[in-house]
Amino acid sequence: MTERPFVWLGSSLEDGRAFPADARRVSGYQLRRVQLGLIPSDWKAMTVVGPGVFEIRVRTGVEHRIFYVARFAEAVYVLHAFQKKTRQTRSADVEVGRRRLVEIVARRRGT
Repeated sequence: MTERPFVWLGSSLEDGRAFPADARRVSGYQLRRVQLGLIPSDWKAMTVVGPGVFEIRVRTGVEHRIFYVARFAEAVYVLHAFQKKTRQTRSADVEVGRRRLVEIVARRRGT
């Protein structure tokens, strides 16, 4: 399996590092699976954010989520990492993911 690098957008790296230790451990393991071309254990397609965006669900007593895009050959793009406090994903978190996806597409086009 070919290992792809991560590209962390915006504050996603710092936000993920702020997760509690158990959530960081689970997140790291699941992201490593994605990096190797495997599917995370607990995931969901996030078409509301954009095409090809997926969510890793981290359940360690407190819910955390990571939005990522792995459809591009050059890298796995981590769009957003956050604590989920409500049953439905907040529109503010969806919007962060959307903005960062637009940033990736623009960067790849060279605009």
